[in-house]
Amino acid sequence: MIWDKFIYFALASIVFWCVAAVFLYFAKKKTATHFLVGAGLIVFFSFIVLLWCENGYPPFRTVGETRLWYSLFLIIVGYIIWLRWGYKWILSYSVIVASVFVIINLLKPEIHSSGLIPALQSFWFVPHVIVYILSYALMGAAVIAAFVALAGGEKKDVELTPLIDNLVNTGMGLLLMGILMGAVWAKEAWGDYWTWDLKEIWAFITALTYLIYIHLRRMNYNRKISFLVIIIAFVMLMITWLGVGYLPSAGQSIHTY
Repeated sequence: MIWDKFIYFALASIVFWCVAAVFLYFAKKKTATHFLVGAGLIVFFSFIVLLWCENGYPPFRTVGETRLWYSLFLIIVGYIIWLRWGYKWILSYSVIVASVFVIINLLKPEIHSSGLIPALQSFWFVPHVIVYILSYALMGAAVIAAFVALAGGEKKDVELTPLIDNLVNTGMGLLLMGILMGAVWAKEAWGDYWTWDLKEIWAFITALTYLIYIHLRRMNYNRKISFLVIIIAFVMLMITWLGVGYLPSAGQSIHTY
């Protein structure tokens, strides 16, 4: 199994990304950072492609497989933010968080060797999961920036607010797109657009919490309170993605594959 080789791809990627984060602060030229981030992404994505080929279906089915995509997207988001706004720390923190998820996959892969069940053999399978995981990565970058803003005082607060707003607004758009795709998919697979399943309830709570943040920002409400809402919303997001499967009633969920 290709998963047996994951440790080599994972460690190589982490080394590339960590060295890139160091070069970011101490090297005069940015060329080395670009090369190292790119090399890590290529190595990591190569493993995903190999896993895809071995499985015979897109690796989006299990929690372990979605963590692969989250790590990949989080590095890409951190890299783009650094290129666009020049925030070195966001790339560094993205490397740390992505590395944590990679290490979790090393310790607890949570994979299955069986093929896709009929409900997952749908056109909506890949786009639904991709937009969700990409939104998770954007929200992950937003919560990192929110922590920095809260810890950095008034000046940092004002400086980072536009970045956080952009990340949350874009992430929210993708999150809603994922919910709509999921509803169409559910109608195709189970006959109903929405069944108030456990995962659907938590997705609704998560989206509602992010909408509260957007509403507070539209009202120019206290920024620190708004950033605390982002942190709460991200906790809800992690429960929706990773925690729901461990709840006592998870076995009754139609989203348990």
